[in-house]
Amino acid sequence: MSWFKKDPLQIISFLSYGTSSHFYHRGRALEDETIDLDQKSLLNLILNTWKRFETDEIKHTKLKITLPNNRVFYTKTDKDGYYKVDETVSDLDSLINDEGWLNFEVSYDEATLKRTIQNQNRFPAELLIPKQDCDFGVMSDIDDTILHTGVVSVLKWRVLYNTVFKHAQNRIPLEGAAEFYHLLHKGPTGNKANPIFYVSHSPWNLYRYLEFFLRTNNFPKGPILLRSFRNMFKKKTADTKPQKQLEIENILKTYPHLPFVLIGDSGEHDPDIYLEIVNTFPNRIKAVYLRSVDDKKKINRVNGLLKAYKHTPVLLVNTSKDAIIHAKENGLIK
Repeated sequence: MSWFKKDPLQIISFLSYGTSSHFYHRGRALEDETIDLDQKSLLNLILNTWKRFETDEIKHTKLKITLPNNRVFYTKTDKDGYYKVDETVSDLDSLINDEGWLNFEVSYDEATLKRTIQNQNRFPAELLIPKQDCDFGVMSDIDDTILHTGVVSVLKWRVLYNTVFKHAQNRIPLEGAAEFYHLLHKGPTGNKANPIFYVSHSPWNLYRYLEFFLRTNNFPKGPILLRSFRNMFKKKTADTKPQKQLEIENILKTYPHLPFVLIGDSGEHDPDIYLEIVNTFPNRIKAVYLRSVDDKKKINRVNGLLKAYKHTPVLLVNTSKDAIIHAKENGLIK
């Protein structure tokens, strides 16, 4: 590539969620840094990691969103290239497929933009609108819940190693996790399309990496909700809620009549966040599954927290098999 030639433009649309009357979609406009998720050499892994965080965002640029019925919305990217569309629209559920997904397109709409644009400036996007007959929804963490990450390792060295030096295709999902999620997705009758939401503390820079991992390992497709890399370093106050908790609360408020199953791990903040959610939204949480991590001190702390919860089933599980047995006994899966 010539040093004087600018990279072509792309739009990365994040799998989002909404309702029959609420169109809520996020994504990011970037230069294409040619991140090839199929390349497995060590050099390519390191280069890809660098490119994920050293992004050339397309800031303050107008975008157009086109629905299947040709209705159009406009938005603008912020200083980091992110965009958000939050609109009230009627009858969106008439446009979804059998799994509840609404397919639409995002494109650049800036007359002064003299750049090469990929995909003939037509970037596919999807938004999940859960069907009315869903039994419940599922909100799941990713790190050390379905993906070996190492958040409890000394100085988080395993997190760094796994993210930088391991290809997404070679990352091993926790045994039985995909099977458990598909059972929850299908529900107690085995024929539903219960929505799955993946909520993580990871930055949006890892979106494509995590989406590739979930797709490659046959997890049910669902919105992936991360956080801004810039916000990870902002000073937190005592009353500041974690971004992950805010996302979970927003989902619960978006679907006020839909109960949920929460899945996380005992390693970091999930127990505290999930138990606060149980207290804030009584009778909305059908069960909480916390995967046990290999840290005796953290397990003892979580066991202490769980003693106070009798009404909502909150389980510390060693394997997906344990969770599957409990979910069957409690009528969550077939």
